[in-house]
Amino acid sequence: MRAYDIRGVAGRDIDRSGAYALGLSYAAAARREGLSRVGVGRDGRLSSASLEQALVWGLMDGGLRVERIGLGPTPMLGYAARELGLDGAVMVTASHNPPGENGFKILMGDQRVHGERLRELVESEGERETCGSARRVDVIDAYVDELARSADGMAPLKIAWDCGHGATGPAVERLAPRLPGVHHLINTEVDGRFPAHHPDPAVAANLSQLAARVIAEGCDLGVAFDGDGDRLGVVDAEGRVLWADQLLLLLARDLLLERPGAAVVGDVKCSKVLFDGVTQAGGRAAISPSGYVLVRETMQREAAALAGELSGHIFFAEGWGGVDDALYAAVRTFKALSRLPGGLAGFRDSLPPSFATPELRLAAPEARKAQIVAEVAERLAGEGGTFDAALGLRVERPDGWWLLRASGTEPKLTCRCEAVHPDGLERLRAELKDHLARSGIEAEV
Repeated sequence: MRAYDIRGVAGRDIDRSGAYALGLSYAAAARREGLSRVGVGRDGRLSSASLEQALVWGLMDGGLRVERIGLGPTPMLGYAARELGLDGAVMVTASHNPPGENGFKILMGDQRVHGERLRELVESEGERETCGSARRVDVIDAYVDELARSADGMAPLKIAWDCGHGATGPAVERLAPRLPGVHHLINTEVDGRFPAHHPDPAVAANLSQLAARVIAEGCDLGVAFDGDGDRLGVVDAEGRVLWADQLLLLLARDLLLERPGAAVVGDVKCSKVLFDGVTQAGGRAAISPSGYVLVRETMQREAAALAGELSGHIFFAEGWGGVDDALYAAVRTFKALSRLPGGLAGFRDSLPPSFATPELRLAAPEARKAQIVAEVAERLAGEGGTFDAALGLRVERPDGWWLLRASGTEPKLTCRCEAVHPDGLERLRAELKDHLARSGIEAEV
């Protein structure tokens, strides 16, 4: 169990018997809440089809009616849940994790099951009931139709798409030809080995193939997706990465033209440039703890129109149910660029100067990662430092800020530093590196 979902090594931590047991437990919890009809989808990992079948058997034996949408991105399952009026959904996926891993993302009613509720669900035992039913439902064409309709008003752009051999491939192959402009598609064949590169658009190295294609074809921009299609990566016409907090500011400025005063949420890893930029554009900036589930909860609490996380999750309150759908976020990006003089490269060049590391992910034992953060927090408190523990350790200094938190999805620590001057950035990095070393983590930051 992770903070927001279930992930582990397929065949060792995640197997068919566990998938079946999860189905029974989910069914028992659903029946207690008067729910009876759920959706199930899967990504393209080599183990996903087998795990999906076992999960469906468990849900059926638990007495539920199951709508199986098959292979596709996680947001397509969210679309099916909305359009078919389902009572919940379970997605078989490990998102951007290595090829040998798999897991489950769980929706009960319209809420993501996470934290203590997830633990209670996993640790409970279901029982066989009068057998339910299962049927296959094809929603991909309707899903793409809705995405195409949302692109109304988009200018013809030259776009490169990189699906990373993940679950978005079939949908992108249907969607791109229906959008105006010229489109270059790469790595759309679903292959759970991810042979081209790892499907994580938050890592610059995974965008190098896309950047090369953008430059070679003279594209306006390129977009990339993670393994299950809920996170978006973007590069500009010069092949430079537009980090997700920069993208969020672009989308916020566009949205605030029509909705002045609207709230925009960014997670604690996002740049100060984002929060200042939202305020300058007439919006209300709000900060959230990291984690896609927590960002969405903050969005709902703040009644925000838009929210995002540095890892690439983007949420729109209107028009798409507040779901982090990277294909929809890509379409909204295209529409925003259609109204933006100077293009994406011009927007990037117009941003105030800042010096920041990307989001850094440092390997740490699962059992130690939270303890390391607690150790650093204790030292900072002893030194009289101030920070908001609810947001992780975002430590403000005269030079800027640095962040340390335990990943909710991997056995890793995530960190980032940002300053207004290169010398300040080096001082922040040195401070963070020292704290990590004192807790037994030797790493370059």
